[in-house]
Parts: sequence; structure tokens; C-alpha cells
Amino acid sequence: MLIRQRIAADNPRLLDIWLGAVRATHHFLEASDIDGLLPQVRDLYLPAVEVWVATDADDRPLGFIGLNETHVEMLFIEPDLRGRGIGRALLDFMRESRDPLSVDVNEQNPQAVGFYLHYGFVQTGRSPIDGEGRPFPLLHMSLPKPQGV
Repeated sequence: MLIRQRIAADNPRLLDIWLGAVRATHHFLEASDIDGLLPQVRDLYLPAVEVWVATDADDRPLGFIGLNETHVEMLFIEPDLRGRGIGRALLDFMRESRDPLSVDVNEQNPQAVGFYLHYGFVQTGRSPIDGEGRPFPLLHMSLPKPQGV
């Protein structure tokens, strides 16, 4: 697996990954919510963040991470490839240059919450609504610096 910065040609594949991952994990969203978010992800969210892509040997994107400085704005993995270390590899890669990392996670997405907790993030707060004022609670998490650093 290789990790590289996103190029414009990646965007259709990244949207496919996003859509598949959200459908597989965001069970609290209605199909209409997801349909409404897709153009926002394409036109607003992806262009607004620094995106790094995990690719296979043929340079096909497998997952991606989007950051705003040290804050993880998005981390999505092809649903069939979850559990194979791609998300961990993306976080490890970002930690080499961004420390400490933070993230906001949908409380109603227990798989994502468990992933970040297992990685070592700790909850630092909670919001009853998401960033757009919708009733989807967010857990605010950060990755503590290792002892002695």
C-alpha cells in the first residue's frame, strides 16, 4: 500500500468510497440524508481539506483521510477492505507530521468510535448536534502525546 496526496482524477473514486462507507456504517442516516450530503462532500468538503489517499499497487484508491491542519475531518475506507489496517496506516502516516491529532466522530457510528478508541484517541467532549445543526451527536476526541515526548 502507498499513501500519496490526492489528485483531481481520484475524486470520483473517493466519492464512491465515501458513499459505500457511509451506507455501511452510518445507519442513523436516511437514504435522503446521504443523497443530500453527496454533493456537499463533492463540492464543499473534499475541496476544503488536505486529502491523502491509500492506494494499491495499481494506484487504485482504497481509502482516504482529509485533514484541516491537525484535525481529521474525514477518514473513509472501501467497505470491503475495512479491518485490514488501511485506516490505521493513514493515521500513522499523518502522525509523522501532524501531532496531536483530533477528530469529531458521530456518536451513532459505534464502529468508528471503537476504531478511534482502539487507536488511542480519548473523548474530550460531546456535542448534541453535528456541525450543521442536525440531531446527530458528535464525540470530540484527541490523541494524547506519548509519555516522555
